[in-house]
Amino acid sequence: MSELCDYELLVIGARTGENEVFAVNPGTGDARNLSRNCGSSERYPSWSPDGSLVAFTSDRDGAYNLYLMDAGGGGLRQLTHEPAGMIAGMQSWTADGAWIYFGLFGKPDPLMCRIAPDGGGFSTIGTGIDPAVSPDGRAIAFARALEGGHCLFRMETDGSGLRQLTHRPNPWAGVHCSWTPDGNGILYADSTGDSLGLFRCHPDGAGAVQLTNFGRGFAATSPAASPDMRWIAFRLCDEIFWRDPQLSERAYRERRADKRPVWLMDADGANPRVIEPLHYQIAIDGSRPCWRRLPGR
Repeated sequence: MSELCDYELLVIGARTGENEVFAVNPGTGDARNLSRNCGSSERYPSWSPDGSLVAFTSDRDGAYNLYLMDAGGGGLRQLTHEPAGMIAGMQSWTADGAWIYFGLFGKPDPLMCRIAPDGGGFSTIGTGIDPAVSPDGRAIAFARALEGGHCLFRMETDGSGLRQLTHRPNPWAGVHCSWTPDGNGILYADSTGDSLGLFRCHPDGAGAVQLTNFGRGFAATSPAASPDMRWIAFRLCDEIFWRDPQLSERAYRERRADKRPVWLMDADGANPRVIEPLHYQIAIDGSRPCWRRLPGR
């Protein structure tokens, strides 16, 4: 599809034998290794709204801290300085590029935090998992563990107005929500029996629509809408390996090249298909495939 040549997707690739940040053109297959750092593992890359910067996490200093680099891979700077054992991840940006929201694991409760791209203004917003900030910067959608599983929530970025959006506990986690670029919808994963499917709802939780149904045992996660909202990229796995320590150990030990490729579907869920340049050698972590339109396109 020629229109896909106008974009790059940020992914974590394993083609070098280590997890690195790659920018891949889904139409041509051209790939750029942006992180190029031997001996570390990178996760959760995300473009700044103007496509000039990349936020990602790396364990190069012993903890999964948050870093920033230019779109070409230069200008590296470390934003957080958490001690070993901490994990920052699943970043999202406000549309004006002023704030990066992210999750922080390693304390008794998972935290939701924000920081400015210059490393200033760090603050904790509340407890929850994988915060996704709305384009206008006023609200965050996130997951929270309840009895029986995770549900989707929303609140204002000042901590007010907490609202539960889904009410059937999801025992498999992997909610990995994101906002549509116009701010009028939230994309997320939820349990469908023993599987994970993708859904879209209004910001108040109403009008939930199931977008994928791959069948028993499959896990669709980490959705991201294209800037023109024509497509949704996501990750698809043939099992929910993270639900069981033995399954997880096997998955990471085998490192199967096609375990969790990047797929594409129309915005309404129609025509799901694998993105062939991202079929193999994609790391099996839950990183979201983030979009940017190429300059001049």
